[in-house]
Amino acid sequence: MLYRTAGQFKTSYAADHALFPVRQDAILLGVVLVFAFVILPLTASEFAFRALLIPVLIYALAALGLNILTGYAGQLSLGTGAFMGVGAYACYKLITLFPEMNIVVAIALSGFFSAGVGALFGLPSLRIKGFYLAIATLAAQFFLVWLFQKWAWLYNYSASGAIHVPNITMFGITVAGPRAAAITQYYFVLAIVCIVTFFAINITRGRIGRMWKAVRDMDIAAELVGINLMRAKLTAFFVSSYIVGVSGALFVFLWRGAAEANLFDIPLSFRVLFIAIIGGLGSILGNYLGAILIVALPVIISAVPAMLGLPLASATVEHLNVMIIGVLIITFLIVEPHGLARFWAVIREKLILWPFPH
Repeated sequence: MLYRTAGQFKTSYAADHALFPVRQDAILLGVVLVFAFVILPLTASEFAFRALLIPVLIYALAALGLNILTGYAGQLSLGTGAFMGVGAYACYKLITLFPEMNIVVAIALSGFFSAGVGALFGLPSLRIKGFYLAIATLAAQFFLVWLFQKWAWLYNYSASGAIHVPNITMFGITVAGPRAAAITQYYFVLAIVCIVTFFAINITRGRIGRMWKAVRDMDIAAELVGINLMRAKLTAFFVSSYIVGVSGALFVFLWRGAAEANLFDIPLSFRVLFIAIIGGLGSILGNYLGAILIVALPVIISAVPAMLGLPLASATVEHLNVMIIGVLIITFLIVEPHGLARFWAVIREKLILWPFPH
């Protein structure tokens, strides 16, 4: 009944391939946006903004970038954390070299630095693929983190080796830095995530997205029908690294406030990869579902026992978090490789057919 499609006729090719082929999908998205832009800011606490809402959006954006490369183009990558670092350090240098630069412009430009580095390290994908490509991106991860540590110019020769976000204002409102309000940073991150997601949806549904999917499914057949493999793979690395770079800039400037090179080490890459796998490879929605689960899991593990009068030590919570994430990854790979996004697709199909069994 909720997804009744009776009376929704398609009279053109454009209508048949619309972004929302079922009217209820658009309504549901509108409800989610109202919830995100209106209800949550009015009800969430400072802790919810800092520990849940902002990191969910940033991790979902990073997973979206990885998903374009791995889920849509079929190119494995283990260097997501390092590419996030490139975006963060690039944004830091732009802000410090040009203090009057608008932070939105700085974040947008930082993505291009990450995209260039990503395309450079994506060149091996023209000759290797699969496990060997994953090792090549892992080498990029180690090299870039080493560069962040050794190239003192990147952190302005600070004795601590860390970058610290200054107070940055836009239209008289502090949006980044120690004096920035959590709700302001939440709205800033939410707006950027919505814009990038909108463009990612359109790219993956268009000609470029179809080209990536053809390369992912069978690159030899794609080349035989006229697809330029070099262009397809390098554009996937470029777009993916751009989105990851933007998420890295948001990661430091709108959430962490400061960062060292080790913050972008291999654990961050694996964390983003886990979000993409659990959410569902080749899905836009899955990035958000996976990020909600991964970010909220430690909070749930620590809060639920405390509510039952059984508080857990922080080390125990961390161990349980790693164990549960490992079990979830194995479970999804065996039971439902398409992740949480597939579960929602099944529920949606049932709602469309209900009350009929099939």
